[in-house]
Amino acid sequence: MRFEGTQDYVATDDLKVAVNAAVTLRRPLLVKGEPGTGKTVLAHEIAKAANAPLIEWHVKSTTKAHQGLYEYDAVARLRDGQLGDPRVHEISNYIRRGKLWEAFTAPALPVLLIDEIDKADIEFPNDLLQELDRMEFHVYETGETVKAKERPIVVITSNNEKELPDAFLRRCFFHYIKFPDRETMEAIIEVHFPGIQKILVSRAMDVFYEVRDVPGLKKKPSTSELLDWLKLLLSEDMPLDVLQSRDPKKAIPPLHGALLKNEQDIMLFERLAFMARRQN
Repeated sequence: MRFEGTQDYVATDDLKVAVNAAVTLRRPLLVKGEPGTGKTVLAHEIAKAANAPLIEWHVKSTTKAHQGLYEYDAVARLRDGQLGDPRVHEISNYIRRGKLWEAFTAPALPVLLIDEIDKADIEFPNDLLQELDRMEFHVYETGETVKAKERPIVVITSNNEKELPDAFLRRCFFHYIKFPDRETMEAIIEVHFPGIQKILVSRAMDVFYEVRDVPGLKKKPSTSELLDWLKLLLSEDMPLDVLQSRDPKKAIPPLHGALLKNEQDIMLFERLAFMARRQN
């Protein structure tokens, strides 16, 4: 399999190299980058390009590594035993398969997405080391060993909320998705809005990148937020001169709720606009 991007996903050359290297080595691809740069969507597009099933494990702060393997529901078995349910004699009835088990036993080579691994406890990555390395694990309750028929394509995303352990990093192929430059962003916009007016895209990107460059911004707008903003500009039929005539460093952009997502950043732009008016 060679990943070259898809019709719906613009992949830069360095990202293509990273994906293909991880697939060749059969090592997990660890992807970092700003929120909204397409880390999670990448796994979907790799699965689409490979015509492979996608298995998604979305990690939360309460997620434990063993949940990716399996969970044994002892409470349900005890309850069924008290009720005289004949299922109680077969312990496998109370084993719930996790996402790694699904990936290891999938009939076709799957893509396994472990999304936002840094949300979990710091020990979470270490607890998966052996399973991701050997591609097998033991089920103590039944005595069976679950082993991958073929090493799945594993994509792991992180937003850099926590540092990942060195031992875990050694087992991964790493790639950082840089924020798209203007040329790449134009290609992304064209995918989502085919045939969109070039002058509108140019003016909107001027505003967008200047907003991102404002010093002190708490949350910089992402690619997905730019796409939402463009959709609003098109639906509201915003006059082009509204974008052409304003200075993004001195005033809040039109429909700014799509770009600015907290009150501190809105107040920052309001202060800049006030200071600009005083100087004039």
